[in-house]
Amino acid sequence: MKKEECFYLGKIVSKFSFRGEVLVKLDTDEPESYSRMESVFVNYNNSLVPFFIERCALHKSDLLRIKFEDVDTEEDADDLMKAELYLPLALLPKLEGNQFYYHEIIGFKIVDISFGEVGTIKAINDTTAQALFEIDRNGTEILIPMNDEFIDKMDRESKVIHVKTPEGLIDLYL
Repeated sequence: MKKEECFYLGKIVSKFSFRGEVLVKLDTDEPESYSRMESVFVNYNNSLVPFFIERCALHKSDLLRIKFEDVDTEEDADDLMKAELYLPLALLPKLEGNQFYYHEIIGFKIVDISFGEVGTIKAINDTTAQALFEIDRNGTEILIPMNDEFIDKMDRESKVIHVKTPEGLIDLYL
């Protein structure tokens, strides 16, 4: 399985017991959705390796306590520290309405109610306090905050996101 065919689920952050259990910090708003997994891909030595799960359970709200098959000692668990976990994209729950996954909207057009067509989403910048649409408009980069108040409507079929940005925001980049 290639990383492009998967989504990032979380990262192993610590050992939990001397029997090889680990704690995973999940990157999700719904951690309970992942408490019944049978397997997961672990980024191990820059390769996605399938690991089968003996048992897993939520631990203190956003952590998942996992016991992998054949990881039976602290030393085995040490070997997995800081490893990232992935699942196939097909396992992502379908979102509706104006909800979306960042990876699914790359290539969508942004149309502002007042301005008209702004450009095409080339990336999402989520390293700032407010996630941003990175939009390409004929070689010029335009950044629009991913604010629920700005997103008017999402049309998956046409691959268009309609926004209503504050007056002058887009003009700052042109």
